[in-house]
Amino acid sequence: MTFRNPINDYRVETSHPALWTFLFGPLYFAKHGAWKHFIISLVLAAITFGISWLIYPFFAENAIEDSYLSKGWELLSAW
Repeated sequence: MTFRNPINDYRVETSHPALWTFLFGPLYFAKHGAWKHFIISLVLAAITFGISWLIYPFFAENAIEDSYLSKGWELLSAW
């Protein structure tokens, strides 16, 4: 997915969010500034002793997309 900041025309491309979330967990959300999902994934990992890292990647693409869109970024391409 490619996002564009309408203020300064900065572009960010995300690729395979499920894979990166599976490998790095909450750090992937922190990298993209999705702080709400960073906190949620940390709490879920602590409560479930890391089992949530097997489930949360399925929701990573929507989480990243919602995070950028809520900040006012525009979605240029979705794969």
